Amino acid sequence: MKNLNPILLSGKEVLPLIEGGKGINGSNGYSSGAWAKENCVGTFSAVSPDVVDNKGNVIIETFKKKIRAERHEEMVQYAIQGGIDQAKIAHEVSGGNGRIHMNMLWEMADSERIIAAILERSKGLIHGVTCGAGLPYHLGELASKFKVYYYPIVSSARAFQVLWKRAYSKCSEYLGGVVYEDPWLAGGHNGLSNAENPMLPQAPYNRLVELRKLLRELGLEKTPIIIAGGVWKLSDWQDYIDNPELGDVAFQFGTRPMITKESPISDAWKNVMMHVKKGDVILQKFSPTGFFSSAIKNTFLEKLIERKKGEISFKNEPDAEYSHALQMNAHRMVYIKPEDADKAQNQINAGLSVIQETPDQTVVFMSEEDWKKMKQDRAECVGCLSQCQFSTWSRANGTTGKLPDPRTYCIHKTLYEVGHGGSVKDHLLFAGHQVYRFATDPLYRNGIPTVKELIEKIKVGE
Repeated sequence: MKNLNPILLSGKEVLPLIEGGKGINGSNGYSSGAWAKENCVGTFSAVSPDVVDNKGNVIIETFKKKIRAERHEEMVQYAIQGGIDQAKIAHEVSGGNGRIHMNMLWEMADSERIIAAILERSKGLIHGVTCGAGLPYHLGELASKFKVYYYPIVSSARAFQVLWKRAYSKCSEYLGGVVYEDPWLAGGHNGLSNAENPMLPQAPYNRLVELRKLLRELGLEKTPIIIAGGVWKLSDWQDYIDNPELGDVAFQFGTRPMITKESPISDAWKNVMMHVKKGDVILQKFSPTGFFSSAIKNTFLEKLIERKKGEISFKNEPDAEYSHALQMNAHRMVYIKPEDADKAQNQINAGLSVIQETPDQTVVFMSEEDWKKMKQDRAECVGCLSQCQFSTWSRANGTTGKLPDPRTYCIHKTLYEVGHGGSVKDHLLFAGHQVYRFATDPLYRNGIPTVKELIEKIKVGE
């Protein structure tokens, strides 16, 4: 194993090891503080981070307002206070060592406002902001205002070039690094473009070489590239360390830190991850963001997969091709292809008697129970995304103007609930595609390690 030399990140020399921030309750002040304490970079999630009382107990979100825009404001205030609380915890746990970053989903509604408020009220506690899930054009200007380093997450050189030309060239002083997140291997939301085939993964090396070449052309020779997505142990990445083609690199660990004593996820969630087999993580496009995402196949995901398989195209008026009548409800008849008639009837006979239209001129079939839950989730929407395909919320206009999509789900509710003790079968479990390695990793044979124990193994390539 090659020696792991310190690297300059967010204004300080630290080990080139970074905790991935993840989403709701995937990392927090305790986990990120523990990483920083080992002279690494810890990253807490600023996506609905936990607010704590003066005794350190988590205050569970409760939304009291009846109007969605007002519930959205409640959510924003929770996020701001939670981010401040987690930054304080991380700083205290770190003992002033390492660096503390926060991670934000750019497509979260009012993400810029939340970032600004947290940085304003946590001066000196947060050293960097990582941001992905969309193109965070304003991230550089926003972070620079507070003299905090910023780290855009991209999946290609082309994506960074767009960001640089449009925004970052004007505020390059605080560009701390570029996170290259492998769109085929990373957990959570993935940055696959329309030009890339989700079923044909590309090896990261050439894409990283292309990114470094671009950075050199832009005068960013010393800007570190942070390799993320699919990083498990450094012995797998020996050829990437001290490689002149790649220059300065650091490694971001997203999935592996989730099973540590400091990780905030539940024991039930950790137990599921310990028993995942290769192929159990599915790359799919059910997220209401419209992005591809990777999650562990469970009851929640299987139901969405089956609903998608049962999808049938229709027309409102019959023609030569769409001639079979389908009674959607007491007030509406549509027409499907005769060859789809048995497919529709079989689903109805199986108890999926609620027929719902999608925005794509298709229908899907649901149980009464699932439809009741979906209606409730939409009614309780807090406007967590800038635009949501599930609830049709739009931060800009109040609504997207499109049909709500019954092929997706309330992302805030499922991630928040599973992050706070909800069923691991009936909620979304984001995970990277290397998660199956927990089952054979020697580090986990004798129980759950601490962050310190994990980092000691990482440093020697194990």
